[in-house]
Amino acid sequence: MTAALASKELTAADRCDRCGAQAYIRARLATGGELLFCAHHGREHLDKLKTIAVEIDDQTARLVESTMATEL
Repeated sequence: MTAALASKELTAADRCDRCGAQAYIRARLATGGELLFCAHHGREHLDKLKTIAVEIDDQTARLVESTMATEL
């Protein structure tokens, strides 16, 4: 299940559990844990995450926003 979370924005201190890059996707598990992923690994593992996560917080839209801001 994918849901918008009313949680804090991921920051540069939040790192991808797969590669260590900045995390933009948070998957909360039914067991109470969470997994953090960069945009690349989040998309790569999204199908599997949907089967194990109770909530997925996808903040990858911020990447587009920051790119557009630097182009202005």
